Amino acid sequence: MKIEKNAAVTLRFKVSDHLGRVIEESKEPMVYLHGGYGNTLPKIEEALEGQSAGFKTTLALSAADAFGLRDESLVQTIPKTQFPPGVKVGGQLEGRGDDGQAHVFTVMKIKGDIVILDGNHPLAGKDLRFSLAVTEVRPASEEEIAHGHVHGEHGHHH
Repeated sequence: MKIEKNAAVTLRFKVSDHLGRVIEESKEPMVYLHGGYGNTLPKIEEALEGQSAGFKTTLALSAADAFGLRDESLVQTIPKTQFPPGVKVGGQLEGRGDDGQAHVFTVMKIKGDIVILDGNHPLAGKDLRFSLAVTEVRPASEEEIAHGHVHGEHGHHH
C-alpha cells in the first residue's frame, strides 16, 4: 500500500543536528495518521507521500520547516512566589503566552526570587536532519480517521 491520506504509517526515525549529532532516536516504531492531521511535520508527510513500506530517506529541514523559529516573546520571567514548592530547572508547566495561546513552558533557570520560563519547543530555532525508515503502511480504521490519530500499539491510547 502507498502512503496517502488516511494511511496509518509506521516508521523508525533518528533526529540529528546540522553537525550530525543524534538528538533523538526511536526505540519503538512511531505510528501516525497521514494526511494533514498534524501528527508529524508537514515536510515529513510531503516526503513520505506516495511511498510504501521499505522506503528510507534523510531530510535536512530548516528550523522554520522543523519545530519553528525561536519566539523570544515565549521567554518569561515570573516571580517564584507564583509557583508551587519544588519547582526545578527542567520542569514543565502549562500556561499562556503573551499571545493568549496555551503553551508548555520549561523552567530554564531559577535565580533568587525569579523563575525564567521558555515556551518554545526545545528544538525551535535548530536546523535538523531526520532519517526515516517506513516499516509498515495500512489503511486507518474509521475510528482512527474520526479521532485524527492512530490507536493501539505505538499509537494513541484512550
